[in-house]
Amino acid sequence: MTDIIKDPKEIKIKRALLSVSDKSGIVAFAEKLASFGVEILSTGGTAKALKDAGLTVIDVSDHTGSPEIMGGRVKTLHPKIHGGLLGRRDKDDHVQAMNEHDIGAIDLLCVNLYPFVETLNSGADFNACIENIDIGGPAMIRAASKNFDFCTVLTNVDDYKSVLKDMSDNDGAVTYDLRKQLAARAFALTATYDANISRWFAEQINETSPARVSFSGNLKQTLRYGENPHQDAALYLDGSERPGVATANQIQGKELSYNNLNDTDAAYELVSEFDEPAVAIIKHANPSGVAIGDDLHSAYLSALKCDPVSAFGGIIALNRTLDAKTAEEILKTFCEVVIAPSVEAQALELFKAKKNIRVLTTGEMPDPTAHRKQVKSIAGGLLVQTADTGRVTLDDLKVVTDREPTKQELDDLLFAFRVGKHVKSNTIVYAKDQATVGIGAGQMSRIDAAKIAASKMSDAGLAGCNPVVASDAFFPFADGLIAAADAGVTAVIQPGGSMRDQEVIDAANERGLAMVMTGMRHFKH
Repeated sequence: MTDIIKDPKEIKIKRALLSVSDKSGIVAFAEKLASFGVEILSTGGTAKALKDAGLTVIDVSDHTGSPEIMGGRVKTLHPKIHGGLLGRRDKDDHVQAMNEHDIGAIDLLCVNLYPFVETLNSGADFNACIENIDIGGPAMIRAASKNFDFCTVLTNVDDYKSVLKDMSDNDGAVTYDLRKQLAARAFALTATYDANISRWFAEQINETSPARVSFSGNLKQTLRYGENPHQDAALYLDGSERPGVATANQIQGKELSYNNLNDTDAAYELVSEFDEPAVAIIKHANPSGVAIGDDLHSAYLSALKCDPVSAFGGIIALNRTLDAKTAEEILKTFCEVVIAPSVEAQALELFKAKKNIRVLTTGEMPDPTAHRKQVKSIAGGLLVQTADTGRVTLDDLKVVTDREPTKQELDDLLFAFRVGKHVKSNTIVYAKDQATVGIGAGQMSRIDAAKIAASKMSDAGLAGCNPVVASDAFFPFADGLIAAADAGVTAVIQPGGSMRDQEVIDAANERGLAMVMTGMRHFKH
């Protein structure tokens, strides 16, 4: 018999339904519920785990009078379950219907969902992913959450403690404020769960721009502030498990800030582009120096040489295990973050002397060619695009000048163009011997970018090294190329496609430069 409750400030828990995929902590939680005299309903593996622990459990099939069917696909989709979760006990007609149809109230629901994302990330096939789409769980969670006035809903092991404390403090009852808070978390869970499924399903049918799209994330940590102290910020994980700063293990150092996270992501994605030992030094999401070498030590020294002033307080990313020799060199200049797949024990000992430096390991490098979506918010909407995974190879290059580039120039051109992909537009990159020697980033005109890069090269004492130059997009006029030529470049790589391409080609020929066009641009805003 269900009674009328006119003032649901506190709801005493008399009956609970427990059905969890993640069973960690469930036995201890159920034991505590039983100590409050709570009747426990359960299903399948959860019921077995509780019974094996010696608890008295009523199978949902016994409660409903209907057996589990279709391999467990249908077990909780029943009026005695959803009526027990949804019935408002302050409404006479609801209570009358519950009593007339022998529907007992369910005061607490504890459910976590089939591990869809985990199944997907394991590389499981299509059918296995489909089977790990939970139906009954989200339906019950939404029902209980909608009826939070009378039902407590738990969807995470971390919630067990707060509910049990509330019950201890209130003679077995859960307060209204906690029920409301838990309902909000539960709706966020089902929204995230469905977003992951819909995004995956769209990929399965090659729908690049579906009519409706959802993006989701799980809170990893709140941050002290955003780009500036007056802005709130937090870090969310999207479930993709892409190796990088968001999923990295922080070995030492202060808490990562919003800007640290943004800059470190830029640095690690850049060094992932190279198969050879590579180092990138990043400042404000732009590289101040990038190099590849026979080993990390030589690569780091070459990267640092490009702009040692900007490197101060920067982010250092490496695509190999960080060794002690390189660590010793890094520690000579103040830096904020060091990120690598792994760090040798001897190198870690060296970093302990600088405890504020954040040292991160990822276990592996991200795949720079892997398909993924990027999202940017604008007023009233979202801009969504696939990540720039484009790569230019030797076979893609078209020589457009009288002089062809040498083998050394070709190697440097390809290196510079790949670095330029990770520099804010307008972009100019000067490179020599697989290392940047001058970078012009984020300028309103390409000629300004060329002049800034030349100035950086001069400041670093690298003027006269006769580098190559990469431009992320075409030269709209010959002036940008001429500025690069005045800086001593010998060869040029650019996408081409300007109405004035011939003017630019003529300017290159007049100065004896070799120039290749890629047909692919790398704008980055």
